[in-house]
Amino acid sequence: MKYYVLTIFPEMIEQVLSTSILGKAADKGIISFEAVNIRDYTLDKHKKTDDYPYGGGAGMVMSAQPIYDAHKAIIERAGHPIRTIYLTPQGSVFKQPMAKEFAKEEDLIFLCGHYEGIDERVLEEIVTDYVSIGDFVLTGGELPAVVMIDAISRMVPGVLTNEESGINESLEGNLLEHPQYTRPAEWNGKKVPDILLSGDHAKVDQWRHEQSLIRTAKARPELLNKAELSDKDVVFLKQNQLYPEK
Repeated sequence: MKYYVLTIFPEMIEQVLSTSILGKAADKGIISFEAVNIRDYTLDKHKKTDDYPYGGGAGMVMSAQPIYDAHKAIIERAGHPIRTIYLTPQGSVFKQPMAKEFAKEEDLIFLCGHYEGIDERVLEEIVTDYVSIGDFVLTGGELPAVVMIDAISRMVPGVLTNEESGINESLEGNLLEHPQYTRPAEWNGKKVPDILLSGDHAKVDQWRHEQSLIRTAKARPELLNKAELSDKDVVFLKQNQLYPEK
């Protein structure tokens, strides 16, 4: 998987993605990142990438030309069309199924906006997906791009050392993850649940699943309406007065 990030602040991308799990995956050649500086493609002698908006109003708008030329250079080097994501509050909200979908791509381009936005004409030319990470506004698209790249990369085979950790976690199957514990068995007067020390893997799995049901019902009950619940799950939730009202 190759990620290209169109940005006027490449250092924001490089510093974050070169560390931790993603950095190790990049070192192994499983994924790669390229922060493409939009300023390198502007024709303005002062390296400006924005201008005043037509029609008046506060703020500046990012210009079409440098973004288009930067994107064109990436496509020409890659030799094929690439799905291009524009990070915007106006886009579809990013969720786990979307991360899985994007992880199937060979390459992805992320376009990071700033100021009052980007000239609509270049968006119409190059963008394939408009995506938001939530109903709030940030100063630029770099942080959303990093968030999405992290989530997508976890779905790329080989990125995680334990493949199960990409499957048995929060939001898989629309359930939140069960509680986790490690040594010591008792800390600050709190003990690890006895079932986790029993060695009975079947009972441990059942306990973990039930805890996922409980957590989801209490913290994100709307997810249960989307989850594939078994008859046994429904009975368990009803017995614990946690089954959501339709």
